[in-house]
Amino acid sequence: MKIKHVPSSWLDHNGRRLDCGPYMSGAIEARELLSKLKTMPMHKLTAGHDGGIYNGPQFVRNYVTDPEFGVPFLTTSSMLHSDLSTLPLLRKADALSSKLRYLEIKEGMTLITCSGSIGRMAYSRKSMAGAWSNQDIMKVVANPDAILPGYLHAYLASRFGVPLIASGTYGAVIQHIEPHHIADLPVPRLKEIEEQVHDLIQQAADELSESSSLMASATNSLFANAGLNESQNHEYLSDEKRQGWSESSFDAFSLRALNYDPRSKGLWQAVSSIRHGLLGDLVDRSNFEGHIVFKRIDADPEHGVMLVGQRDAFHLRPEGRWISKKSIQGLGLQVPAGTTVIPCHGTLGESELYCRAALVTPRTSKYAYSGDFYRCIPREGTIPSGYLFAFLRSRFAFRMNRSMSTGSKQQYQHPVLMANMPIPRLDDEKEQEIASMVDRAGYLRDHALELEDQAVALVERAIEEGGR
Repeated sequence: MKIKHVPSSWLDHNGRRLDCGPYMSGAIEARELLSKLKTMPMHKLTAGHDGGIYNGPQFVRNYVTDPEFGVPFLTTSSMLHSDLSTLPLLRKADALSSKLRYLEIKEGMTLITCSGSIGRMAYSRKSMAGAWSNQDIMKVVANPDAILPGYLHAYLASRFGVPLIASGTYGAVIQHIEPHHIADLPVPRLKEIEEQVHDLIQQAADELSESSSLMASATNSLFANAGLNESQNHEYLSDEKRQGWSESSFDAFSLRALNYDPRSKGLWQAVSSIRHGLLGDLVDRSNFEGHIVFKRIDADPEHGVMLVGQRDAFHLRPEGRWISKKSIQGLGLQVPAGTTVIPCHGTLGESELYCRAALVTPRTSKYAYSGDFYRCIPREGTIPSGYLFAFLRSRFAFRMNRSMSTGSKQQYQHPVLMANMPIPRLDDEKEQEIASMVDRAGYLRDHALELEDQAVALVERAIEEGGR
């Protein structure tokens, strides 16, 4: 049960409304506080297509695999990801058509989910520019002559902005908001604080983009030095070897035809033919395999730990379930920074997270990861954790991981085959150099989120103090 004390003035200002929803959400409280400040309606501070606040039409999504003929396509889920290198490609001819060309994402936009889970946000950064968004992402484009985009984003993402946005939702089963629902949303003008907040948000965006660039550079350096070629989606998926082949090298662990696909078999042979180590020899086997089944006991945040599932593990800001920390002791669900976690349950769709790798950073090491991950914790002195992740995040390793699946609908990597996965090795100095790039990328990601938190806290404190 939730209890909240409501002043009678709030009832007066809202037509003596007695249903608890608006009062509990924080929307009415936010309006009451903002009424004491100098504000402007948001539509007077935006510019661009449809006045600078818009989403898009429903349209048929025609996907391609060759980057030459496609543009990265962002959805309400993937816009929250830290790594955007695995986005599907929307056909470029469709994206550049008059119907969809305005859905291109540019730096400095605030992206807001406007269907389903309302009010999730991202500030578009350099690594997002040039992607297209789906119809369920609303864009708010600040007029640079009227307001700084970083400040506008921080306000909208604050505990005052989010409830006001969500208060305009409609729909019985699937919730929605439309641009006109938030066009008149009051935006407080906070003088010099606006510039401070914008600088923090912009620095955070720059660091997130640099983090993504470093991750990609680390993987590229590994492949270049190992003499391997990264697996390209359009080449792999168009390779007709998958149509049929003969196979004589079966082993006792798998009789499944897909696991002997000559395309993935070629990847295994490429790594096995150079200096390599086996994954099972490099990591802590006592906490390696997934499929950990346990009882979830809910707990308050002050007494618990956030349980992160497969989807949330790839988000910049996971939204997991708080469970009792004591109840999971000894299960190995909490892992140290530098661990690579790989989803171990899922389906074989190209856009699915099954077999993709995520890095546990110092910030995310405080979470508990569900039983649906392989946990690659390097044994001391065997391999640098950042170097291992640089390989496992690649499309090359992703294809190798998928070639050891078992199951019917829900897939699961065979633990013996997983342990026998070859990992390319370089000299110690080069491995450490690559690992340092990944470590730096992880630090930048964590620091960027801290900067965003500082920016939002500045806005909230200024509003609470009456704009001083």
